[in-house]
Amino acid sequence: MNDQEKDLVLDAEVEKKEENGNSDYIHGKIKELNIATEMKTSFLNYAMSVIVSRALPDVRDGLKPVQRRILYAMNDLGMYADRQHKKSARIVGEVIGKYHPHGDSSVYEAMVRMAQDFNYRYPLVDGHGNFGSVDGDGAAAMRYTEARMSKIAMELVRDIEKETVNFGDNYDGSEHEPLVMPARYPNLLVNGATGIAVGMATNIPPHNLGEVIDGIQALMDNPELTDIELMDYVKGPDFPTGGQILGLSGLRQAYTTGRGTIVIRAVTEIVEGKGGKNTIIVKQIPYQVNKTKLIERIAEIAKEKMVEGITDLRDESNRKGMRIVIELRKDVNPHVMLNNLFKLTEMQSNFSINMIALVGNQPKTITLKDALYHYIQHQIEVIQRRTIFDLRKAEERKHILEGLVIALEDIDNIIDLIKKSPTGEEAKQNLMANYPLDEIQARAILDMRLQRLTGLEIEKIREEDLDLATRIADYKDIIGSDIRKYDIIKAELAEIKAKYNDERMSSISLHDNDLNIENEDLIPVEDVIITVTHNGYIKRMSMDEYKAQNRGGVGINSIKMHDDDFVEHIQMTNTHYYHLFFTNKGRVYKIKGYRIPEGSRQSKGLPIVNLLQFDKDETLVTFTQVQNFEDENAFLFFTTKKGVVKRTPVNEYQNIRTNGIIALNLREDDELLNVKLTNGKTHVILGASNGKAIRFDENDVRSMGRTATGVRGMELDEKDEIVGMTYVESDDEEILVVTEKGYGKRSLADEYRLQVRGGKGVKALNVTEKNGALRALRRVTPEEDVIIVTDRGMVIRTHIAQIAQTRRATQGVRIMSLKDDQVVVTLAVVPHEEIPALDEPIVEQVALDLDTKAKVVEIVEVSAEEVKNEPVKEKENLFDL
Repeated sequence: MNDQEKDLVLDAEVEKKEENGNSDYIHGKIKELNIATEMKTSFLNYAMSVIVSRALPDVRDGLKPVQRRILYAMNDLGMYADRQHKKSARIVGEVIGKYHPHGDSSVYEAMVRMAQDFNYRYPLVDGHGNFGSVDGDGAAAMRYTEARMSKIAMELVRDIEKETVNFGDNYDGSEHEPLVMPARYPNLLVNGATGIAVGMATNIPPHNLGEVIDGIQALMDNPELTDIELMDYVKGPDFPTGGQILGLSGLRQAYTTGRGTIVIRAVTEIVEGKGGKNTIIVKQIPYQVNKTKLIERIAEIAKEKMVEGITDLRDESNRKGMRIVIELRKDVNPHVMLNNLFKLTEMQSNFSINMIALVGNQPKTITLKDALYHYIQHQIEVIQRRTIFDLRKAEERKHILEGLVIALEDIDNIIDLIKKSPTGEEAKQNLMANYPLDEIQARAILDMRLQRLTGLEIEKIREEDLDLATRIADYKDIIGSDIRKYDIIKAELAEIKAKYNDERMSSISLHDNDLNIENEDLIPVEDVIITVTHNGYIKRMSMDEYKAQNRGGVGINSIKMHDDDFVEHIQMTNTHYYHLFFTNKGRVYKIKGYRIPEGSRQSKGLPIVNLLQFDKDETLVTFTQVQNFEDENAFLFFTTKKGVVKRTPVNEYQNIRTNGIIALNLREDDELLNVKLTNGKTHVILGASNGKAIRFDENDVRSMGRTATGVRGMELDEKDEIVGMTYVESDDEEILVVTEKGYGKRSLADEYRLQVRGGKGVKALNVTEKNGALRALRRVTPEEDVIIVTDRGMVIRTHIAQIAQTRRATQGVRIMSLKDDQVVVTLAVVPHEEIPALDEPIVEQVALDLDTKAKVVEIVEVSAEEVKNEPVKEKENLFDL
């Protein structure tokens, strides 16, 4: 048949197939296929190849194919831990030539990672040369480095020659390679695994060898143990770079479900240096964090003023260990700085655990118990196959020895028979014909050296025969007994633990936010003043920073600020109280007093956004303090600028997340003004900018939920707003009011008659052009001092007793002399501080309230030293008649 006839026959077959609806045919060299079906089939084949043959580890030995091939090639080349190192290029060539048909870079990179002690908890390759660093430096080329198996890697391939595992053909069928390693220790958990397959990924953290072995032995003793109970033995991941693991919830989730996220934090130490300057020493960093990039990030946030107070940053790491030094300014709280570094850098990072491994050559999500169980089952099979191999070898040897014993018992005749035989083959046949020997035994007799005929050698053969009989019986007992296998596994794991176990490198902490009790007790309990500026800078100061002045003084400069900044909030508090910070968005944040950075009177403070996780465009409105959240009679009383009030039990604010919670719902045109802690038995007094105030029982405002909006507390005109809120418990208490131009007065609470909430109130102060609008209203006692702050950062501290007590309808006295169009923005009431004895007092008259048509004269004492340094100003500045 010629070519033309062949084509005609082929065309006929094609037409016949088309008629039958079969489009899958070969026409010449073209195969027609359904593209959708072919794409689906091809992609699934590719995906399964990546999953099974590349990216995922086997649950039994914890190795991916490339890692297994590297170790097997090194074992084949004799690159043992007690031999000299050999060129990495030779290993890579062996692997890609025999077992791994991929690029040399993929093999070398896998081998490099197996040699890095900052990636592997127990490295499997002993590298010689540059194998990279924790700073992200790459390894040298394979032609420059050398390698051999590490000691613990030898345990993975131990007994591989005893047919303990299955072998399969390599890519071209010319070689055989192991499909799994005997793995004399649980490498999957010990060294972990990372791999990205198609449609799935695995991320198993490394663990401490001793802990995992303890868990396996416990599970063999009690197979009913749960994942949670096994955590008594396997405490958690143990990363080669150390670090501190925060909390157990993420670990429990990961070990019980196979998926979870844990938080790893750098291990640091705070060292106090000369002059009170603190230094933060970073000793360990989270797993897989690049040290160089971490230091660059710290420098970046310091340069961009995201954190303030870092004066020096350097890397002092060496062969002895890691050491990153962060020097701080004297006024910076190191604990606060650490919190900011944890928040803004990789000094604290998340590790997502995803425990996926090949179980029966199929990818499965495994739990902690699953990982240990599958390893135990693998070891049972390894012990079984190894014992069967040893039994076969022992029986073969005993069979030969039995023939040798027969020959030795009649050695003279045996020798004579061999001498008379013309050939070796005839000698073998004669031995088999005259003695109960088979071909193997006869051949062994013929191969026996004359040295074995000595008396001593004959005795050794008999002893070996008896020993083999004992061993054979033992092997058979092991093969038929699971208990014996368990005992062998336990003993061999105990041996490995004794040889390779070390201390944990990562610590596990149950506290991830506050200091622990021991450290908190070291922080002194003391009264402090906390200030927050208009631009959001916060600090705490000792009470001694503000020395008292006489009423009418010009004040002292409280803080170094920009021209557009001023102190907006000031409060006396305690280092161990909780502080609730309320924002313009109606959210609340919580922090303890000692967490707020300490500063001097002139220091600027720390941006509050570095301390609290405010949202974008979120600013502080007010803050208050709470000592005990469990008090059932404690309430937070909210007041807004539009006169809306709300009362909520304080225990609803006990559990505040680091990113805050909703404190109350605000109307669009309203802002939060103040929040006070009350006991349910007080009368609330609200003061408005129009000079009026209202007093009502706090129980007029029913207790509401945390997210409620509230009810009307005081009726206001469009232009007016609430400027002050306080509470009293008796009529004998005093109320201090201060205006924006520095005037103020004290009045008894009895002056403010009790009303029902929602009214317009009564006059608290005569508002005139001279004294300005009402700015603040506070409850005070004559034994206290008041600190008044202006919008230019000027502060005066004055004894309350020096401020005149008058009726509520008066104009008030000048408390602070204001310059350069300054206005009062806020005040704080603090305990009284005695003024040192004055030398040569000079008496100056200051005109006060003239609304009653009577001149009231107050006496102000000014020291001679003050007059000498700053001459008395013109009379119109002292008298406003």
